[in-house]
Amino acid sequence: MHKKQKTSIVWFTNNLRTKDNNLLKSASDNSDFIIGVYCIDFCASDITYYGFKKTNKFRAKFLLQTLNSLKKELNKLNIPLIILYKEYKNKFISTINEFKVTSIYVQKEWTRDEIMKIDSIKKIIPNNVKFNEIYDQFLYDPSNIPFSFKNIPDIFTNFRKELEKKGEIIPLVNINKKPKSLTVKNDLKIPSLEELGYEDFELDNRTAFPFKGGEINAIERLNEYLFKTKLIGNYKNTRNGLLGTNYSSKFSPWLANGSLSARQIFKNVKDFEIKYFSNQSTYWMVFELIWRDFFKYVSLKHKNKIFKLNGILNIEYNWSTNKKYIDQWINGTTSNDFVNANMIELKSTGWMSNRGRQNVASYFAKNMKMDWRIGASYFESMLIDYDVHSNYGNWIYVSGVGNDPRDRFFNLKRQAEIYDGDRKFRKKWL
Repeated sequence: MHKKQKTSIVWFTNNLRTKDNNLLKSASDNSDFIIGVYCIDFCASDITYYGFKKTNKFRAKFLLQTLNSLKKELNKLNIPLIILYKEYKNKFISTINEFKVTSIYVQKEWTRDEIMKIDSIKKIIPNNVKFNEIYDQFLYDPSNIPFSFKNIPDIFTNFRKELEKKGEIIPLVNINKKPKSLTVKNDLKIPSLEELGYEDFELDNRTAFPFKGGEINAIERLNEYLFKTKLIGNYKNTRNGLLGTNYSSKFSPWLANGSLSARQIFKNVKDFEIKYFSNQSTYWMVFELIWRDFFKYVSLKHKNKIFKLNGILNIEYNWSTNKKYIDQWINGTTSNDFVNANMIELKSTGWMSNRGRQNVASYFAKNMKMDWRIGASYFESMLIDYDVHSNYGNWIYVSGVGNDPRDRFFNLKRQAEIYDGDRKFRKKWL
């Protein structure tokens, strides 16, 4: 008697990779056949509460490049990738029924929009289909941290020290090729930008992020930044730069959609240290990954308070929503030329340096006293590397309603002198 063959769906969200993917690993270990599914749930006409495109053209294009790369990499493992858009919920159920799917694997989420998307499918799938949600976007996995979610330290330094002392980073996982692939006749093709309602575009040649989406490009950049050029050796000194492709690692867009895992970066940094050298800069790369984890754990602890006007501190400020000032900030026509240059870079490329982000956010919330959620929503729309936890975690931090005990106020004149003393950055964008 033949045993019944198990077919699973791996529902990809922000984990668009085949290497070091715990969902794929778990599905592969427990299934005979795997089908990858990705749901495109946005188009150019989707507008947020604050009047911005939910997903602007820069991230949309980067995502489509990523999906094309993912499809090729999955094919090598005998896993087809089905792209669903337009009525994707109905098509998801049709796929389950057509292939007699027994299990679904999806990355576990905990923020408002992400939960709503997963629940919209979860509540309509047949009862006999097992639904597996797995955490897979951390450096330090929730199963290996020394505190419960409710006891996560609100001060980064305390969080970092505890993790470095007692936390454990799980090893990378490998996914084996499946013996054979299912034949998917209606293997829906990846739509073009135009089909999603956007106009195609060429990247502004001034951009500091000229790279393309996808796992292969992510690994190429990782190898180049670490092993080919050894630029990581000077990372701590250059990471606050504003010009060119190499002042920072530029890993964040691939990290944000999961083409690259934080654990892959960590493993490569450790390999680099063994092969070449370790210094403050190699440590600082890991330090920044812990910051990324911190904001994920802050949102796990405080849930949707990170989206509330008074933040996790429940502090009231007198915020403004003056449209004239919002437009000046967005269009780079404020009275501050350093802010303007950074905002024009963002509008033109979908990218802004970390130093720029800290300054323009502080200016918006502290100098202009504008409702910080509007600024956060604009970043969400525009940034190629938008990540819900880092974006909102940083905005509440800078706006005085988050995890910064000092409630700092950026001196923008001094910042411009330190980071753009020769005005090269401002000349480039103004």
